[in-house]
Amino acid sequence: MTNNVLQPTTTRARSLALTTNQKSFLLFLLILIIFLGFWELGARIGWFLPIMPSASQTIKDFWFWISNPFFDYDFDYDPNDQGIGWLLLTSLRRVLTGFLIGSAIAVPLGILLGLSRVAARAVDPFIQVLRPVSPLAWLPLGLALMKDSEKTDLFVIAITSIWPTLSNTIFGVSNVDPAYLNIARTLGASRWRTIRKVILPAAVPSIVAGLRISLGIAWLVIVAAEILLSGGIGYFIWNEWNNLKITSIITAILIIGLVGLVMDRLFGLLQTKVSFGQRS
Repeated sequence: MTNNVLQPTTTRARSLALTTNQKSFLLFLLILIIFLGFWELGARIGWFLPIMPSASQTIKDFWFWISNPFFDYDFDYDPNDQGIGWLLLTSLRRVLTGFLIGSAIAVPLGILLGLSRVAARAVDPFIQVLRPVSPLAWLPLGLALMKDSEKTDLFVIAITSIWPTLSNTIFGVSNVDPAYLNIARTLGASRWRTIRKVILPAAVPSIVAGLRISLGIAWLVIVAAEILLSGGIGYFIWNEWNNLKITSIITAILIIGLVGLVMDRLFGLLQTKVSFGQRS
């Protein structure tokens, strides 16, 4: 009798229990509310410099930019004359173009180097020296080589995003399970067929992981490149700073972060898919 009474109560308690995702979302909302409240209070009572806007002002300006992101006043070009959607598309075009250029170099070169330990070790010092160089350091060299700001943007994005893909491709190709290679050799597979049917499929998860990191770096680099050159959301941030419009700068930062999050999640789905296929 006691068990019959407790069972419905236990069932209702379980049905009212929150899932992990629900708890995480509620905690996220709580942190966000506390942060916005601290920000609003700090701006109103003078904890920050006078140029720092309140949270309510920033939200209002954020809504202005995202509610009509593709306006164009057709004046002489100025970031303030265009909606942030146009600026974002300009930056995305540059990022994806530079990323594709870097990837088109990194993947084939990484495969070739991964197939030869001697070549990989010979090139590794160059990779280790060039990989940590700041994108800002590449800008003067890019301008000297390309003689054009648009091409310099692509050069800087490509040269800074190439290294994770190159390193991961080399790692993936050079660390294929020897058992797979022995089976291919036993079956009489040619060198090219072994590369195409065994080595490349086994290296795909590492290659995609490198591409994911490279795309994140490319999106990170574009802001710095555009601040010093022209056009796009990076130049918009610099222009708004000159106008002391901090709300617009915060809006741009949020949009950059959200777009970066979406791109990373898409590559994450691809990485999960190829990794699952590799395991199966």
